[in-house]
Amino acid sequence: MVKDGIVLGKRYEVLSKIGAGGMADVYKGKDTMLNRYVAIKVLKKEYREDENFVRKFHSEAQAAAGLLNPNIVNVYDVGEDRGLYYMVMELVEGITLKEYIEKKGKLSHKEVISIAIQMCNGIGAAHAAGIVHRDIKPQNVMISRDGKVKVTDFGIAKAVTSNTISSNAMGSVHYTSPEQARGGYSDAKSDIYSIGITLYEMVTGRVPFDGESTVEVAMKHLQQEITPPSEYAPDIPYSLEQIILKCTQKNSERRYASTADLTRDLKRSMMDPDGDFVVIPPLRNADTVIITDDELDDIRSSYDDYDDEDDYGDDDYDGADDYDDDYGDDRYDDDDEEYDDDDYDGRKGTEEVNPRMNKVMKILMIVVALIIAFILIFAVGKAAGIFKSIGSGTTTEDSSDKDTVKVPNIVGMTEEAATKALKDKKLGIKVDSREDSEKYEEGTVSEQKTKAGTKVKKHSTVHVVVSSALIGKEIIVPDVSGMSEDEAQEKLTDEGFKPTSEFQYDDNVAEGNVISTTPAAHSKAAKDTQVKMIVSKGAQKKTVPDVRGKSEADARSEIQAAGLTVGSTSTQHDDSVAKGNVISQSVTPGKKVSAGTAVNLVLSSGSDKVSIQNFAGKDEEELLSWASQNGLNASKQKDEYSSNYEEGTIISMSPASGSVSKGSTITYVLSRGPKPSDNTNTGGNTDTGNSGSGSGSDSGQQ
Repeated sequence: MVKDGIVLGKRYEVLSKIGAGGMADVYKGKDTMLNRYVAIKVLKKEYREDENFVRKFHSEAQAAAGLLNPNIVNVYDVGEDRGLYYMVMELVEGITLKEYIEKKGKLSHKEVISIAIQMCNGIGAAHAAGIVHRDIKPQNVMISRDGKVKVTDFGIAKAVTSNTISSNAMGSVHYTSPEQARGGYSDAKSDIYSIGITLYEMVTGRVPFDGESTVEVAMKHLQQEITPPSEYAPDIPYSLEQIILKCTQKNSERRYASTADLTRDLKRSMMDPDGDFVVIPPLRNADTVIITDDELDDIRSSYDDYDDEDDYGDDDYDGADDYDDDYGDDRYDDDDEEYDDDDYDGRKGTEEVNPRMNKVMKILMIVVALIIAFILIFAVGKAAGIFKSIGSGTTTEDSSDKDTVKVPNIVGMTEEAATKALKDKKLGIKVDSREDSEKYEEGTVSEQKTKAGTKVKKHSTVHVVVSSALIGKEIIVPDVSGMSEDEAQEKLTDEGFKPTSEFQYDDNVAEGNVISTTPAAHSKAAKDTQVKMIVSKGAQKKTVPDVRGKSEADARSEIQAAGLTVGSTSTQHDDSVAKGNVISQSVTPGKKVSAGTAVNLVLSSGSDKVSIQNFAGKDEEELLSWASQNGLNASKQKDEYSSNYEEGTIISMSPASGSVSKGSTITYVLSRGPKPSDNTNTGGNTDTGNSGSGSGSDSGQQ
């Protein structure tokens, strides 16, 4: 199990699951070395022990690793860690083109061209690097939130050293080219065909070919002409329709030679929507290709096990080589060329034999030579006793085998699925009875009368028994709560059940341990019953909001809405934060914490600064009163005589201006008034007066 928080390759942290494909799951992750978000593609558990799938997984990475283009999802790294095979890719925040089409229905002319040009840019870069994608479809085209188009999933891409490759790999059948459907050659023009089908879907909101089975759809790609998109989208510009029709030509030689040529016409269509500039080359000797019933059966048989939802499309197409030359060898001819019956005159030399007939004759000669060789080998072998065991009435393969098919194994399938599986083989189904089963659930085929692998004639009927109810000996479901997922899985398996896992957060159960099961512990259930284990993802992590600078009420509301609680609150002065607002919080904003975690807050009590008023010349009482009201202390430094300040008034104070914090002390000098006259001088003057008075008396006496 890939758990959130696991680190792969000591570098890539898995954050959360964002998608899943047929072979791999995709997770959002973080490159801890480069500090960037990435997408991590991890091969599913059921495929990790399959060397074939592991090889294909690595081939995808190798195919895309060397492609650096703004319209391709870049692959950064690939590795293996603890049995997990992973690929690290560019993270694209957005939706697939398929989702975008489903959302909007039909896209506008300009939208289609804009998306197509970006697709061609990315795919053209792959072609320039010698890589054919081979699975172009809207599901493999991402549209980012800023409108950037990126091609992804090179799962069945293949590097080529020549102009073409022969391969039996194909992408999704609704978008596959005729040559891929035949199992023949595929090259860059095969991608152009798929681009054309994608353009068709963008314009009309539908694919041109659909059916009840992959075989039916593939045959339509081979045999049916595409319905002009204007029948479903009457407002489509003429030039764009012609571009789509050129891309989707059955014969690859009639398509665009490259994505560059396609891009050129797309840009021209943007400027001249109704222009008649798209040239589709005519075919020479374009005789209708008739495919026989036997040939059709060979193609159909090659699709028997094909799953259109598989990421990599690995099915083989038996007998597909028979049709390699049906398309691609046509000759070009002038439409105006005419033949004169009089000149022909019935004459034909050996050099004038129809090229197609000449080709048929060569094939027949080869077949005859092979038959003769086989007869000679068989005769010699029989004479030597090699074929003693083979009776005279048997051959390696009777001609009637072409009219027979192998009965598939349908036991365990739902009735609907079994009917479809048999229909794909051109077989019918008949339910002989519906009976209780000790192994299979209601509606499931519990028995088929014609054993799997048996050869029967096409259109034969396979008789089956369908389960009416699951019965049998019931056993007690063990209590695995509290066990690790692996321990619980082993316990349930040993008891005869089939365990599966689902995950959810739980504050009380450790991550990776089982919370409960369905059916519940100690209940009874039949053997082989699927038991769903609910496995804990641990306490759900909550993101701590940033409440700094917000009012206490708003801060409390946001913290509680995030699943957290408000712890203690305290206050302190702050010159920059308004009174009552949050100065700081105890848990860092953005941090992931357990639900219910307490966040402590420090609130502002406002500024503690007080602007100084100058009380020089004012009464001491005024200064003392003002200081008390503003949380300041006032201390008299000294008294001084002053002829300028009345007694009891302030001569000076410190500080005399600016601002100070509350609790600070202001010192001041208090006036004693003017300095009085000296007492000694006053006495002398009195004595002089007395002396004067005495002298006067004395003078009077004389």
